[in-house]
Amino acid sequence: MSTHSGRRGHRTKSRARRIVIGGGALAIASAATVAVSLASASQYSRSAAGADHAVFVQGNELDGNTIHVFARSDDGKLEPAGTYGTGGKGGDQVDAPTDSLASQGSLVYDDASGMLLAVNAGSGTVTSFSVKGQELKGRQVVDSGGEFPASIAVHGKVAYVMNAGGAGSVQGFRITGKGLEPLQGSHRSLGLDNEDVPRFDTSPGEVEITPDGRNLVVTTKGNNTVEVFPLKKNGLPAVAEPVVNESAGGVPFAISFDVTGKRMLVAEAEKSTVTTYKVKRDGRLKVLQEPLANGQEVLCWLERAGNYFYGGNTGNSTVSGYRMDKHGKLSLTNEVGIATPPSANSQGVIDLAVTEDEKFVYVQNAVSGTVDGFRVEADGALTKVTTAEGLPAFDESGMEGIAAV
Repeated sequence: MSTHSGRRGHRTKSRARRIVIGGGALAIASAATVAVSLASASQYSRSAAGADHAVFVQGNELDGNTIHVFARSDDGKLEPAGTYGTGGKGGDQVDAPTDSLASQGSLVYDDASGMLLAVNAGSGTVTSFSVKGQELKGRQVVDSGGEFPASIAVHGKVAYVMNAGGAGSVQGFRITGKGLEPLQGSHRSLGLDNEDVPRFDTSPGEVEITPDGRNLVVTTKGNNTVEVFPLKKNGLPAVAEPVVNESAGGVPFAISFDVTGKRMLVAEAEKSTVTTYKVKRDGRLKVLQEPLANGQEVLCWLERAGNYFYGGNTGNSTVSGYRMDKHGKLSLTNEVGIATPPSANSQGVIDLAVTEDEKFVYVQNAVSGTVDGFRVEADGALTKVTTAEGLPAFDESGMEGIAAV
């Protein structure tokens, strides 16, 4: 697999440069590397946190990927609870403006198995941990089945990894008590044309499995498509090649589903829009609601909390809020499209995570090297309750991937 050593020429220029994503330009200021100072797991007292409440942040360090664990108290505040090496290396896509992996779902917690799954983009591997409160145990590392793994989806006892490099691919795995085992016959190409380390704007954005388990969905930013593999009951793709659907909005990136599981929402970066679809059994998409703009810049990430959705706009470092009514109509929670006031210490908004009880939202700020925690209010507004500092800030690479329990 290609390493970053051949790409240093891309990094010799100042990080203060102008990047264009699907027509939206953003100025990225130079960001200094922030030293990570987290307490070891043995040093942390759990008196302030619930026994099983935690937030996991993937450091994505190029010389050795780590998971930074935070204990979460009942009021949403975070305290460092340890760091764990994944046994692999982080990655950095070519010319990525703030998000090294340019994806959603690079770190996933599976409640059914109690496992945390992390991609090691620089090593072409995936790591699984058994989660015990705020401790990670039983590390297992497996080959991802392709180049530059960047996203993971889980449904039942099946997991799929999206490999963003080269032609791109999806590879299935069985979730077992010993970690991940390759699912024979599950590997499928995405037919892309990337180097082993892809460009951020031509790599696929996310892989997801529909809540009914019938379809595997992948967004491709450069091709402007939403590609679907219908799945058999055993989790294997029922087709050799994906069903290709033209995206209703420009530069499809993140995928989310409503509370019923019957509506799929796709965040689109070009004009910061969200389109609502129905995924048909044959892999075709039906547009249920045309792209809804939020008035912000470069929407890439989208997560659900009850009937609310929250999107990360990396272009101007804001978080947008959406609500879905009982008829499935999506609207903004307020006229300005911002769920919480932006902060000077919260720059480079990227990935988000929602707690299982849907009471809190945690947001990664790549340029600042921080994670903000917010309480979800009854009207969908977000109230900041905590900020964790000292995480790997974006420079030559940076943290990406967050999960909450």
